[in-house]
Amino acid sequence: MQTMREKWTDERLDDLNAKVDRGFDRLDTDMRGLRGEMQALRAEMNARFDEMNARFDEMSSRIDRRLDAMNRNMFWFVGALAIAIVASNLAS
Repeated sequence: MQTMREKWTDERLDDLNAKVDRGFDRLDTDMRGLRGEMQALRAEMNARFDEMNARFDEMSSRIDRRLDAMNRNMFWFVGALAIAIVASNLAS
């Protein structure tokens, strides 16, 4: 294990400063790369969400059409049933 030096020369401080600067430069480069990757992932996720929303809208419209058809059929059935009840009462 090295012993601590009691004096830090200007040259050693400059070397340390340069080493720290290189570390921060590397960190900055890495963070910029990660930021670019995150933007690409965000764009891909937004595209997936848009696709999902389109599919949900399509499914919702199909369900609405089926419910409208069922509602129409129930209306006609209840109407026919009411006419049948009225006709059977008039026939009695």
